[in-house]
Amino acid sequence: MVTGQFDRVAEVVLERTAELLAADVAVVDDRGVTRASTDPDLVGLPFDAVQPDPTGHFLRVPLRVDSHEGQVIVGPPVTGEAPSPRLVQALVELVINQAAVLEQIPKRHELKDKFIHDLLRGQFGDEADVLRVAQILGMDFTRPRAVILIDAAEFILSASGPDRPEAAEVQRRRRAQLVIASVVGFFDLPNDSICAYIGDGDIAVLKASSTQDLVAWTDEDSPDQPAASWANLSALKRAADALLARLRRDTGAHVNVGIGRYHPGIRGLARSYQDARAALFLGRRFHGQNRVHCLDGLGMAAFVGVADERTKIDLARHLLSPLDHAPELLETLDAFFAADCCLSDAAARLAIHRNTLSYRLDKVALLTGLDPRRFDDAVQVRLALLVRSLRSATE
Repeated sequence: MVTGQFDRVAEVVLERTAELLAADVAVVDDRGVTRASTDPDLVGLPFDAVQPDPTGHFLRVPLRVDSHEGQVIVGPPVTGEAPSPRLVQALVELVINQAAVLEQIPKRHELKDKFIHDLLRGQFGDEADVLRVAQILGMDFTRPRAVILIDAAEFILSASGPDRPEAAEVQRRRRAQLVIASVVGFFDLPNDSICAYIGDGDIAVLKASSTQDLVAWTDEDSPDQPAASWANLSALKRAADALLARLRRDTGAHVNVGIGRYHPGIRGLARSYQDARAALFLGRRFHGQNRVHCLDGLGMAAFVGVADERTKIDLARHLLSPLDHAPELLETLDAFFAADCCLSDAAARLAIHRNTLSYRLDKVALLTGLDPRRFDDAVQVRLALLVRSLRSATE
């Protein structure tokens, strides 16, 4: 236990006790030296030598902070009738406990941040141990959660200074906590969104992502997603858009947001984080600042920039899922691409009128949000068809 922690607790206990009891108060260490006092002249002096108490009017309450011991010494009230010693002792003990808890809050934040940092990078063992530690740290991992990754580096890391690196780190952490407070305030309930500063200006938000948790951002007219990993993603994007506006206003800086899909289980959080991280990196690179990025909105960059094959396959299936029950449209796409996207050649291959082909391509665009007659969309649809067909051939 470093002396600084004892002194910080001593100051809090002194101020609160003196205020509540309207009495002179001093805090001494294990050597009897005064560390804090309502009489500043006593600080640094042996209390018993300067303030002898032959009549026993002073009440002494033990103070222990980690391994460091001392006493809180309370004198008679300056005005009014003295409360019972038992009441005074109970009140001082309560103040000591509160001060000790406040002193531990920064440590708790650091433990929580490291725990989530390791969890999102897959650096953990038994899931039962993870759940137990999470419960100790006050986090509920029984609810389905997806990762929202916030890049607030411009705001957080601007608190730097080569002359005082330790002070700069404290300032960066303070700014990170301001961003976290803004996130928690936006989502209203602290346990709805588990937040942590994971370094490099990034805040990870483990957002509860069930339909009930996202009801405020759900579009009742939108069709249900066929795959569980993409369920509620549209609502999560709308929530992230509103959150981004809030953070931009609160920080006055550039902010970027990456959205991860929901994946079941504790290990699913690491997968969701990888989704969010890839979306943030690629989206920031190709689509610019102050935006919400998600894998299904990255276009062909997702198929080129994402290394994980399983994620590419999931993305391909997701993009083409609206066509799963429309084999005629899939056949039309195959013919259209085989004809190098030439409408007349594709219509001839299919033995249909060119207007009929245009109608079918309009329907593809309506269902998928991707128009095969536009170059970027065509490349994305073609890549999705190839990835899905290759995967199907190996199953």
